[in-house]
Amino acid sequence: MTQQVRAIVISGNGTNCEREVANACLLAGADVADIVHISRLLAGEVNLNDYHFLNFAGGFLDGDDLGSAKAGANRLRHAQVANSEQTLADQILEFVASGKLVMGVCNGFQLMVKMGLLPALDGDQRQNTTLTFNDGGRFEDRWTYLKVDTDSPCVFTRGLEGIYLPVRHGEGKFVTESETLLQQLEDQHLSVLKYCEADYQNTTMEFPLNPNGSTAAIAGLCDQTGRIFGLMPHPEAYVHRTHHPRWTREELPEEGMGLWLYQNAITFIRENLL
Repeated sequence: MTQQVRAIVISGNGTNCEREVANACLLAGADVADIVHISRLLAGEVNLNDYHFLNFAGGFLDGDDLGSAKAGANRLRHAQVANSEQTLADQILEFVASGKLVMGVCNGFQLMVKMGLLPALDGDQRQNTTLTFNDGGRFEDRWTYLKVDTDSPCVFTRGLEGIYLPVRHGEGKFVTESETLLQQLEDQHLSVLKYCEADYQNTTMEFPLNPNGSTAAIAGLCDQTGRIFGLMPHPEAYVHRTHHPRWTREELPEEGMGLWLYQNAITFIRENLL
């Protein structure tokens, strides 16, 4: 029997995009896309080792108390899995070390940087970046053009030069603890996605094309392996042409651009993990 590509989407404590993410995984070719409440992982009822692709969905973890996803990050770091000496963060690090894929979208991206999963340069698991309040001081719900760094090691963006995706966040401004760290991210092509003009070429700090004032226009980040990826825009929200805001006025392909990221993930799994 052919081995199955198995994706897991974590839910609970305020996530609200898990169904869309699971649907995107299935449309992209995953055989299984299980939505699993975090309590089942902590109870030891579900094991991450049974999956190839871990997804942290968007939402408002713990009501964004302490800042977006900070409480959730602390939970993963410190809550112990039942009948185990490991925390869930320990299991996630084992999952990563085994060569598997992780993607976090919006609140999921915030969770990953506050856990130290990203950028994790040279194995440094400290939190040294964050996503903070938009420069405009308000929640932004709009569509954005994104330039892809074609020299990035990111598995999810292979073959892509630009994508168009919606954002919906109040804390999407990416910042680093130092200029040195920012330069390392740039030099190693880990700042995968940047807010840009409609030509997908010229990055911008100008509102509304850059909806939050993110440092260096960064909208998405990967680690040095290219297998761990976080982004503020929502790829799961554009997997079919009818999701596009101008679908009744423009000739569009059936597949939405966001689906490309999931397709690249599934292709990588079939070629490298099965």
